[in-house]
Amino acid sequence: MAAARLMARTRRFDPAVRLLFVNQFSINLGFYMLMPYLAAHLSGRLSLAAWAVGLVLGVRNLSQQGMFLVGGALADRLGFKPMIVAGCALRTAGFGALAVADTLPVLIGASVATGLAGALFNPAVRAYVAGEAGEERRVEAFALFNVYYQAGILLGPLVGLALTGVDFRLTCAVSATLFAVLSVVQTVRLPARRRTDVSGDDGRGQWASVLGNRAFWLFSLAMTCSYVLSFQIYLALPLTVERLVGDGTAGQVATSALFVVSGVVALAGQLRITDRCRRTWSREQCLVAGLALMGAAFLVPAAGGTGWVGIAGLLLCAAGLATATAVLYPFEMDTVVSLARGRWVATHYGLYNTVCGVGITVGNLAVGALMESDGVWWALAGVGGLGAVALHRIGASRTAVAASAAGPPG
Repeated sequence: MAAARLMARTRRFDPAVRLLFVNQFSINLGFYMLMPYLAAHLSGRLSLAAWAVGLVLGVRNLSQQGMFLVGGALADRLGFKPMIVAGCALRTAGFGALAVADTLPVLIGASVATGLAGALFNPAVRAYVAGEAGEERRVEAFALFNVYYQAGILLGPLVGLALTGVDFRLTCAVSATLFAVLSVVQTVRLPARRRTDVSGDDGRGQWASVLGNRAFWLFSLAMTCSYVLSFQIYLALPLTVERLVGDGTAGQVATSALFVVSGVVALAGQLRITDRCRRTWSREQCLVAGLALMGAAFLVPAAGGTGWVGIAGLLLCAAGLATATAVLYPFEMDTVVSLARGRWVATHYGLYNTVCGVGITVGNLAVGALMESDGVWWALAGVGGLGAVALHRIGASRTAVAASAAGPPG
């Protein structure tokens, strides 16, 4: 029933948008079948030191987060399709290189390529979806986009586990082949689009328009709180699983369960949650409620619990984070377009990703410092509350400005 409903909703959109949904599923499938097992490959088969493993993984993240803004700006200038195709082709090369690389310089080069690839296609894909869906259907489009996105994250590690059980190089080869197919399909089937309004602006006007957008900056900084919180399914929750039940089979099963619960909630609940939110609240209210719920999810592990009671609390926390993300994501993506006022949309998405990426790094340093204390959960809950208050104030300010501009009723 859920699958049939998903297909029915998907078919309401134009073929280009449907292709981008499948594209995002495939991108995440290929990425997550490989990346969770890369560290073990580097330290095991290649016998790299811990610092070298950290360097290879770190430069991938840095090349992606640091280049999002450039990728978005290029998409607005050159068109969305060229950046999407170039990103998939570059990731083909990067993952293919990981299959054969056995020296640190080659590994770093391959890692940089995979990160840069994401910086090229991520802003372009989102701007393309926003433009094709139109103002009236953007929220629905991004709700569906998140379903396909999460499906790739859920299925990818399972496929990767089976392939890596044979040979990690096989995983790399399959992932590279998938991206190669995506490159070809999108070259042939994806129409060329550049829906962003760029008339009358040179490069200087582009940057002035984006960097001078005060409302967008405030929104980005407030939403950074949500990214810090949602990232804890990769940091605070797995570390706590290890502390509660160890890092053996029980710990691995419990950690896997965190991601399964998160993925299932997103797949099963996204469309219903979005439909209910649209009927009940305004866009600003959905954003505030989503971030508040994200913070509240950390109150469950804050209540304590040892052994499998504690694990149950972590699973509830993961489910709460997934529910909150389902509330937030479609309205978050829609708000970025709205704040961009239809101009330089991909550049705005690129800057948004960069700001949130920096926030994740800073937030993770703070969480790491607090992990030995149970106070970390209260701190994370506080971050959610702080972000919700900030979003409320930003929304109230925007409403006041709009009312003032409209003048008194006549």
